[in-house]
Amino acid sequence: MDSKEAYKQKLNAQMKEWGAQINLLNAKIENKGADMRIKYAKELDAVKAKQEEVLQKIKELDEATGENWEKVKNTADQILDDLKTGLNNALSRLK
Repeated sequence: MDSKEAYKQKLNAQMKEWGAQINLLNAKIENKGADMRIKYAKELDAVKAKQEEVLQKIKELDEATGENWEKVKNTADQILDDLKTGLNNALSRLK
């Protein structure tokens, strides 16, 4: 397996795990009531937007080659870090 395929598998596995956490976060917010939904809606939307960005980068990795692949990978890594930070912050506030 080449590094490109291994990296895509790693991203897909991470997104599956974080997708479950995002669903849990959404459920926690829904269970808190209207005030909490309003308070955390923007934060949840930001996390979901980052999730979509990572999913888009995974698609771009399929088409990327050579030097462009490294550029897409680096961008995906940054977005993944942002998603991880946002998700962890949101989950910690709802504990």
